[in-house]
Amino acid sequence: MARTASLSGFPEWLPQERLVELHVLDTLRRTFELHGFSSIETRAVETVGQLLRKGEIDKEVYGLSRLQDDEDSASKADANALALHFDLTVPFARYVVENAGYLAFPFRRYQIQKVWRGERPQEGRAREFTQADIDVVGDGTLPFRYDVELALVICEALSALPIPPFRLRVNNRKLAEGFYRGIGLTDTAGVLRSIDKLEKVGPERVAELLHEELGATPEQAKAALELASIRTEDTSFVQRVRDLGVEDDLLEEGLAELEEVIAAASATAPGTVIADLSIARGLDYYTGTVYETVLVGHEHLGSICSGGRYDALATKGNRKFPGVGLSVGVTRLVSRILSAELAVASRTVPTAVLVALADDASWGAAQAVAAQLRARGIATEVAATAEKFGKQIKYADRRGIPFVWFMHHDGRHEVKDIRSGEQLAADPETWMPPAVDIIPSVRRSAASVAAEG
Repeated sequence: MARTASLSGFPEWLPQERLVELHVLDTLRRTFELHGFSSIETRAVETVGQLLRKGEIDKEVYGLSRLQDDEDSASKADANALALHFDLTVPFARYVVENAGYLAFPFRRYQIQKVWRGERPQEGRAREFTQADIDVVGDGTLPFRYDVELALVICEALSALPIPPFRLRVNNRKLAEGFYRGIGLTDTAGVLRSIDKLEKVGPERVAELLHEELGATPEQAKAALELASIRTEDTSFVQRVRDLGVEDDLLEEGLAELEEVIAAASATAPGTVIADLSIARGLDYYTGTVYETVLVGHEHLGSICSGGRYDALATKGNRKFPGVGLSVGVTRLVSRILSAELAVASRTVPTAVLVALADDASWGAAQAVAAQLRARGIATEVAATAEKFGKQIKYADRRGIPFVWFMHHDGRHEVKDIRSGEQLAADPETWMPPAVDIIPSVRRSAASVAAEG
């Protein structure tokens, strides 16, 4: 991971690193499908008007144009101009509206795609990166129980990955907005944006922002920060909020919803899901539950998985499609797995067997052997030239291929495990390597296991 990127913010993995990424993607996909989520893929391009209709990160959106535009092509400031999507939620909302007549609601979807965002490249932040999203969307209404279910699904998915322990931190925008309203701060969205900066700038600076930008009194700022300081692994946060003496109907609704999430999660994944009332999520379309996830011991990396409830992101006339979703930052997660050597691939290539050549005339017979092995799912290469067997073995070793197959002139076949040096007779019609050697595997590194105690 000490390599210098040729184009900053656009990561490219070596083959063994790509195997780790594929392991993460396959694990997420398998878990999502076990819970009944269907896979979709949306186009990489949306109109600028579609991407920015909620007022998000316009400075970070990559506009799209040909090197030589037509005279009548849209300008970058035009709502009909094209741009690369910066997340998967906004395109998904458009997809739901356009295909509502063909979808069965509640619609459970997962989506794993590249996205592009013009951020300043740094660890954990790239300009081109992969996200893995799950969402459940309803038609008109969506039971709150899905907010609970998604927390449990994502805990199961992340627990299957070769990563350190994690904490899924959950809050509720209704709880926060009701509290702010109850202490007299009417610009609740502005307060949320200030509180969202708490971990970056600290409580004193947030108090200043609340005063400078929203006119909050010292008492109001203190109360908002006291709410944000509450963190519990169980439902005891409810009484701690009530002890602050603020009353509001929306606050009570949010408390009840968050209590339901934490009660279910603490029973299923104790210590993993916590109520954290400092979580705000800066995007305006969230209306209820909000989630952020951090790796224990790697908190400065930022959230590796976030999302929340949105009741009006997707609309079609008077018809609303409320939803709740979570997004895993796959590239951010894989970058940390690789840089911290949390996991390693068992080999650098898919190939399990190299069929060696005794002479150039045996190439056709070697291809026949390779075809027999491939028919049973064993990835196989055939040597290109009939060099000395020692050189062919060294080639396999350099490539990370564990087995070398030898064909003898008397019709015998042998296979050598070049890791142990063991060489045995083998039949190309029946021979199978140990299951762990059929395809490359990814395992936690010894250093990672030791660090976790």
